[in-house]
Amino acid sequence: MRYRTLKVIISGGGTGGHIFPALSIANKLKEVNPDTEILFVGAEGRMEMEKVPAAGYRIIGLPIAGLQRKLTLSNLALPFKVMKSIRMARRTLKEFKPDIAIGVGGYASAPLLWAAGQLGIPTLIQEQNGFAGLTNKILGKKARSICVAYEGMERFFPAERIVLSGNPIRKDIVPATAQMRKEGYDFYGLDPEKRHIFIVGGSLGSRTLNEAMQGWIMDGCPGGKDMEVIWQCGKYYRPSVDRFMEEMKSAGKDVSWIRHSDFIQRMDLAYAVADVVISRSGASSVSELCAAHKATIFVPSPNVTEDHQTHNAMALVNKEAALIVRDAEAREKLMETACGLLEDTEKIARLEKNISELALRDAAMTIVDEIYRILE
Repeated sequence: MRYRTLKVIISGGGTGGHIFPALSIANKLKEVNPDTEILFVGAEGRMEMEKVPAAGYRIIGLPIAGLQRKLTLSNLALPFKVMKSIRMARRTLKEFKPDIAIGVGGYASAPLLWAAGQLGIPTLIQEQNGFAGLTNKILGKKARSICVAYEGMERFFPAERIVLSGNPIRKDIVPATAQMRKEGYDFYGLDPEKRHIFIVGGSLGSRTLNEAMQGWIMDGCPGGKDMEVIWQCGKYYRPSVDRFMEEMKSAGKDVSWIRHSDFIQRMDLAYAVADVVISRSGASSVSELCAAHKATIFVPSPNVTEDHQTHNAMALVNKEAALIVRDAEAREKLMETACGLLEDTEKIARLEKNISELALRDAAMTIVDEIYRILE
């Protein structure tokens, strides 16, 4: 295929689960043709307005916002923000004149892709989750292609326009080699002779996962023999977790084998050393864990629209490729389940094998090829 120079608009964001796939697509477009021009469109005040420029791309912010679940004054202003965002999106499209507009989810995708459709500009949607939200279901009716990460998405989109691409993830997330494990043990100061659990709660952290860990530590870490734990507690919860760990030390508890931090500097190495991973089941996390071939216990967040994290997790659980502990049960059952799995090497091997078979390689390249196919 000839990768000619393009002008591409990529819209969406709000969370890392939308931003990092968008950046992966952009990077792959620049890789196949460095002269391709890319413009991002995001939502004012959201994470993409910081992350995208840091990655070297230009971004325009729209005043779009989401509907608040509680009755607030901001909801009254929402229709005006939507109309202003559509006007700004149309103006941006007319000025930039893109060959194609790509939506990755998040507030900004809706006005940008809607306006692109009205102007006759081809659109592509990248749906990360196993359960499509209302906005993407509406936009999917006119999109030339919908790139998905899960099978069975014909429930939401026209079957003839679905491409099973997977979710674009970071290049360094790969199955662990012996060298990666050694580097990981050194980087995190771990004992290679022990087994390891990696708990990842996301950039802001997870109250449920943190409380499950704290309860387990206060109970004396039942089942926690000959192991070490990497605990990513999140930026928001770091101060309270620091205080808790100091209190445990003062009470005479040995917590030196638990490495807690708000942020994981080397996710590839944390995955590499982990025998068992405990994680929320956002789309990017699921895709990374498939790529890393990790035995995983998912704890879906209940605080997301359409309960899509449960749908993401169950797509793997139904294929015996992961375990699930419900959020409401995590404080009582999570660490007991994790310690039990850590003892069961045969089950770990089976989960690793099954999750590896669900990994979709080089999703970004698949999406880029689909972009060029549409434009041909």
